[in-house]
Amino acid sequence: MAAENHCDFPVAPTGGLGPGGPCRRCSSAPPSGAVPGKWVRLNVGGTCFLTTRQTLCRDPKSFLFRLCQADPDLDSDKDETGAYLIDRDPTYFGPVLNYLRHGKLVINKDLAEEGVLEEAEFYNITSLIKLVKDKIRERDSKISQVPVKHVYRVLQCQEEELTQMVSTMSDGWKFEQLVSIGSSYNYGNEDQAEFLCVVSKELHNTPYGTTSEPSEKAKSEDEETDYDMNDSD
Repeated sequence: MAAENHCDFPVAPTGGLGPGGPCRRCSSAPPSGAVPGKWVRLNVGGTCFLTTRQTLCRDPKSFLFRLCQADPDLDSDKDETGAYLIDRDPTYFGPVLNYLRHGKLVINKDLAEEGVLEEAEFYNITSLIKLVKDKIRERDSKISQVPVKHVYRVLQCQEEELTQMVSTMSDGWKFEQLVSIGSSYNYGNEDQAEFLCVVSKELHNTPYGTTSEPSEKAKSEDEETDYDMNDSD
């Protein structure tokens, strides 16, 4: 006759009604039909992730595949819950795990592609490495195709100030053209001519838009030129 299942540590009945339930050891056993070891817990940088062994084994050459296969050459520790400890950034592990789940690369706007690439290379997921590199090249290509814009400024100066002004230009400003106003006036004992000096500067794209405001140094140079011109009148 087959032996009946017997629990040595029954749980006390609730409210004193009915027989006691199964022990905690029995209740923690996997349900009938469940595949042992199907689910895997990972502790990545202090954040826990729960996924399936099948998901982690998508790439047979990856670090995660070796982890699931208990590779003897792979030194892996576990925390008190049995989760594998991985000392990496959990924020960038999310896109890696989601890629293994559904095969699509999804990166939030607040994450850098380079950060996802770093994790993909660490876990040695070849197909993901290629996808992220392609995405970075596509992003950089769009930036490089944006036409370069320039801002132009016209500065009025005297003949004796011209050489100094051109030689001291900085902060990205470049000399473009010199236009004589066509009139001269007496300054002390010498005749002085006036010129319009055209300068330009490239506008560079930034994450917050196009930079068009001149620097404080450029502003001060313009104010100094205007001040000198007012003194000479």
